[in-house]
Amino acid sequence: MNILILGNAQDAHASAIKNALMEAGVMADYLDTSLFPTQLRISWKPNQTGHLILPEGRRLEIEDIHSVYWRNFSGVSVPPLSDRHQQQIAINDSMSTLRSLMQSCQPRWVNSWQAYQFHKEKPLQLSKVKQIGVTIPQTLISNDPEEVINFIQSLDKVIFKPVYGGAHTKLVTADHLEPERLSLALSFSPVTIQEYVPGTNIRSYVIGKSVYTAEIRSSQLDFREDVEAELIPIELPATVQQQCLDIAQALMLEWTAIDWRRRHDGEYFFLEANPSPMFLHFERQTRFPITRKLVELLMH
Repeated sequence: MNILILGNAQDAHASAIKNALMEAGVMADYLDTSLFPTQLRISWKPNQTGHLILPEGRRLEIEDIHSVYWRNFSGVSVPPLSDRHQQQIAINDSMSTLRSLMQSCQPRWVNSWQAYQFHKEKPLQLSKVKQIGVTIPQTLISNDPEEVINFIQSLDKVIFKPVYGGAHTKLVTADHLEPERLSLALSFSPVTIQEYVPGTNIRSYVIGKSVYTAEIRSSQLDFREDVEAELIPIELPATVQQQCLDIAQALMLEWTAIDWRRRHDGEYFFLEANPSPMFLHFERQTRFPITRKLVELLMH
């Protein structure tokens, strides 16, 4: 059995999965796309046969790859060319080859290219989750200052964050709404505005049909900024437990971390589902068998 890890040894999570697979007696290799096309070789035919030649020289037939664990996709690294047009052609050709391989080859992807793309369109993710009956905070994505002001004034307390991701959640203040500042900011990009849901942060890890959940006790608005956040294992209500599985299915996720906000009255609000979440700290604090379950999923 051959299993690939999309990433490299510099990533602690990729390394942990590779080590766990090797301990289970499985042949595991890194698929580091940043080494393509300089050191990683790919040959592929439209009938979905082909092979990889890994940087150390080992040849791996695509049909012999059992599964792929998606940790980090690094794009490609084309050597610099003096001709910018030829440089772009080389980048496009390399990316097209990778995208074709990742979307068409038969191994089980945990998670797939399609699932990862879904995550990059967070407004679409929210819409899909709402369609299956899961509660989400009142949300606006806009670069229209007037619409943003009207939305904010309709709520008691509001947060904002990037549409795509990449920065922490912040509370909207009067300074943010200063007309000149707001207009300038929105001329660069739209923003996601959401109602602030008072309550507790909850994270659920879904691995296949298993769900592991902890309450995150933190004084910070965005718990990712709090290195002292306390993780307390909890049991979800049966309806929310099922929603975790439904969300994973709707977003094509074999595994994910779902972030919730639990209001004081016990209602759960969906915030986000991540297709490649960090988990080692969570696992150490809660003792949940996340690594073992991921290995079982990849070997299944």
